[in-house]
Amino acid sequence: MASPSTTTRVSRRKHRGVPIPATRYDQRLAKILSYATEVFCDKGYEGASMRDLSRASGMSLAGLYYYFESKERLLYLIQKHTFTTIVARLKARLEGVDNGEERIRIFILNHLEYFLANQAAMKVLSHEDEVLKNGFGSEVAALKREYYRICVGLLDHLKRQRSLQFTTRLAVLSLFGMMNWIYTWHNPRVDADAASIAREMGDVFLRGVICGAKARKS
Repeated sequence: MASPSTTTRVSRRKHRGVPIPATRYDQRLAKILSYATEVFCDKGYEGASMRDLSRASGMSLAGLYYYFESKERLLYLIQKHTFTTIVARLKARLEGVDNGEERIRIFILNHLEYFLANQAAMKVLSHEDEVLKNGFGSEVAALKREYYRICVGLLDHLKRQRSLQFTTRLAVLSLFGMMNWIYTWHNPRVDADAASIAREMGDVFLRGVICGAKARKS
């Protein structure tokens, strides 16, 4: 049975420093995954059917089964696409930036921009985190660990540059705690955009980390 590649091919062209999909195939796959994300968000993974996904995407049920033999594979592709995309964008933005504080601010902005533009994906990732089993689950878990390790590296870089002492793991998990539940409260009609929120959230986080480390040192 044919199945789509789950590795996004990224062209050398960039839009505002962000890689963009290189082929129509990649763009079509991203669109189908977007429809599936909305269905899983509205109905939940257990409540959604392949027929629901077929209607939402405009793809025939037979065509959907040809490329995606189960809704578990679709959920896997949603999660894999999300993490590969956000990591690719992050790496492009970090290129050439050495300042530790600025690199963390880029991380926060990249995270918030993506998930505020894709709130359904964030909800699906949060609510369906334990659904995937076997190879699908282990592969997505590896992607999540890579993303976590990138953040650990950014905090360790800041520690070295500023000669700070703090628990990296605690700082990283605290930062994710600040960022990951934004979809539960953000209202675009009354709340600021991603750039403004990222700037303020970065201030709160970095002041806490840096000032706390200095206070303990003194």
